[in-house]
Amino acid sequence: MLVQLSIRDIVLIDRLDLEPSTGMTVLTGETGAGKSILLDAFALALGARGDGSLVREGQPQGQVTAVFSLAADHPAVIAARSNDIDAECELILRRVQMADGRTRAFVNDQPVSAQTLRAVSGTLVEIHGQHDDRALVDPAMHRALIDASGGLEADALAVRRAFGAAREARLALASEEARIAKAREEADWLRHAHGELTKLAPEPREEEDLATRRTAMMQSEKVVTELRDADNALSGDKAPGPIIHGLMRRLERRAQQAPHLIEPSLKALNAALHAIDTASQVVDDALRGCAFDPNELERIEERLFALRAAGRKYSVPVDDLAALAERYDADLAALDAGEALLIKLRKTTEETDTHFRALASELSKKRVKAAAALDKKVNGELKPLKLENAVFMTQVNSDPQNAGPEGVDRVEFWVQTNPGTRPGPLMKVASGGELARFMLALKVVLADRGSAPTLVFDEIDTGVGGAVADAIGQRLARLAARVQVLAVTHAPQVAARAQGHLRIAKAATERGKRVATRIEPLEPDARREEIARMLAGATITEEARAAARRLIEAAQAG
Repeated sequence: MLVQLSIRDIVLIDRLDLEPSTGMTVLTGETGAGKSILLDAFALALGARGDGSLVREGQPQGQVTAVFSLAADHPAVIAARSNDIDAECELILRRVQMADGRTRAFVNDQPVSAQTLRAVSGTLVEIHGQHDDRALVDPAMHRALIDASGGLEADALAVRRAFGAAREARLALASEEARIAKAREEADWLRHAHGELTKLAPEPREEEDLATRRTAMMQSEKVVTELRDADNALSGDKAPGPIIHGLMRRLERRAQQAPHLIEPSLKALNAALHAIDTASQVVDDALRGCAFDPNELERIEERLFALRAAGRKYSVPVDDLAALAERYDADLAALDAGEALLIKLRKTTEETDTHFRALASELSKKRVKAAAALDKKVNGELKPLKLENAVFMTQVNSDPQNAGPEGVDRVEFWVQTNPGTRPGPLMKVASGGELARFMLALKVVLADRGSAPTLVFDEIDTGVGGAVADAIGQRLARLAARVQVLAVTHAPQVAARAQGHLRIAKAATERGKRVATRIEPLEPDARREEIARMLAGATITEEARAAARRLIEAAQAG
């Protein structure tokens, strides 16, 4: 419920703080005192369109703050949390209106867009008046009210879920049909590509591994070349070993002639020959230990060429060839098993659609019964509201061909205002005053279902008096037993039934240069005087005071 409304610098209101009570609170005052301004300011806090002309003259900005106390599971609290707003059991809606037309919105002191503000406040307050159509203009709202009146919210939720399941099944079927159709169109090429890639058998990271091996082998090739040159020098046709060996034989034949000269030379040549043999053996061992294989290098290069050619052909990186091969394999498998999968998906689609339509059909029947019950209750409220010749009727039109998340029904409230006239949609047939009273009758019937915690009625008693005004007051009081009601009224019969009474009046500011709207809670004596004024007009008589007292006593007794 609304626990506080604070308004600063909006039109004639410089500073106003309102704390409505639970139950029914009425706002009364002379015409032009500022009652409409107060409601416009309240609507601004709830997300209504801003206007720079609302700012009090001479001020840079105005501000409206509305504080609500709610249950932790109230839809408005849930909506706030879904928009990442910290919320428990209190919501503070604040709207700042700039004189240049700009506005800023806050929920629990967190900046939000006007759209988010409206999303949060949408279930907090309903404002109804002779020209207010927000609760009645959208047939979707009529359907929601029928569901609320019949306790069909769980059925409606089951239909929405069944519709979602049926839609997902249809989408899955359509996706698979498109996939298989495309696969069939490319079947020959797909089989060719799959066969080629299967034969190639690419592996993840194979290109990098082969390139690394090729680099290593190319480096080994250069080493082998140098080792072979060394081996050829040591043991080839021009190797120094045979030459040294021949020199040693010649020197040995001369050894007796000059042993002291030849023996050291032979010893040195023998050592050189031994060193050459050792070097040749080491080089030969190195050649045998070398990993270079010309045939292996050729195979690596051929493999790299084949992989890179395939990558260019299929327009993918070489590393993605293995995944592409798997995808083609899956596509072929899907093509081969496609008919079986399609049969399964078609069966699922048919089952989910049948389930949805069964639930929607059952919900439609329940809606027809709920509509008939609602019509009876609403029509029972019309006679005391001076609508004795009117008939309220709910049109439930089912169209299975245009089913949606809410089922197959289009629900619309119709009325026949007088016998012999043509019935029609409530918004088109009823006048402003009739519309307000139809709305009141609906709210009385549905007060415990589908209603916001705070209802505001703006002069719905205009143009009526006596018994009709009293009937309106009775129904507002009945509503107030279940929800918070704020009523702007000129009818003393309505004011007499309120638990709280606020008087709105214009008064001069302290400096006397401006006029401002003031609001005053009325104690019992002042309240009787205000109701007497409403009865008598400018001059309050003792008879008016006595009549006011009787109205209050009768309301309290009733």
